[in-house]
Amino acid sequence: MKIRIGIGLGSETSPENFSRIVDRAEAAGIDSLWLSEHVYSDGVDPFIGMAHALARTTHLKVGTSVAVLPGRQPVLVAKQLASLAALAPKRVLPVFGLRPARREERDLFEVPDGRRAEVFDESLRLLRSALAGARNFAGEFYKLDEVGLGPVPATPLDIWLGGAAPAALRRIGRYGDGWLGSFLPAPDARAARLAIESAASEAGREIEPDHYGMSLLLAGGGITPELAAVARSRRPDADPGDIIAASWPDLHRLLDAYLDAGLTKFVVYHRGPQPFGEFLDAFVRELLPRQN
Repeated sequence: MKIRIGIGLGSETSPENFSRIVDRAEAAGIDSLWLSEHVYSDGVDPFIGMAHALARTTHLKVGTSVAVLPGRQPVLVAKQLASLAALAPKRVLPVFGLRPARREERDLFEVPDGRRAEVFDESLRLLRSALAGARNFAGEFYKLDEVGLGPVPATPLDIWLGGAAPAALRRIGRYGDGWLGSFLPAPDARAARLAIESAASEAGREIEPDHYGMSLLLAGGGITPELAAVARSRRPDADPGDIIAASWPDLHRLLDAYLDAGLTKFVVYHRGPQPFGEFLDAFVRELLPRQN
């Protein structure tokens, strides 16, 4: 199975630095760049950032890690993805989630009260339908007649999903083409992969074995109390050192554990005092040899 490792850009990557990072990633031969959705931040919008990065490069793949789907009109999202896929074939990597990570941004993606999960499921069905060229859709939240997006991807676009709750894992099995998890120790990641495989089988589907991944945080200056608190807020029963890497050797240790758990795709985020350029150079030196 193909092992691939990309770089994640968080909320601190401002527009004035973005183009330089994209150019360096392309020149270094890095597999992929991943854009987080943080509205109230200096970060670049993931869809605008994808378009800009893809236009500047010829090999770099670009993904969302993760974008919120419920609260967006799925047909408009399908049009955006179809356009990007036509302009940059095989380099568009959409990953969607249920809600923003930041509580203060949740009102920006409005759905009927208490129905976010149901809207997500229907949005995924409509998104897939529109990307496949279907012209009609009748659901509880969306009813469309004679939808015509124009050209759609000749090869179906893979739609990956995030999440780790039992309902999220069932959703991935029913509707997703892959999983990008986060803040999970390797044993829990293995269990999540098996739960997704089981849900896919129950739905009469199969997810490719190398379509399971994990986002990882490299804290170059060590795991600060603030990062440890974030880890414990996400996984109270886990050692922060089993979720966050405090050094490159720690990152290799975590990667080995996730590979043993059956995951092969990784997104590495940088936190700490090291300048981003130095991190990127170290990424090339440490991680590109791990790809196959």
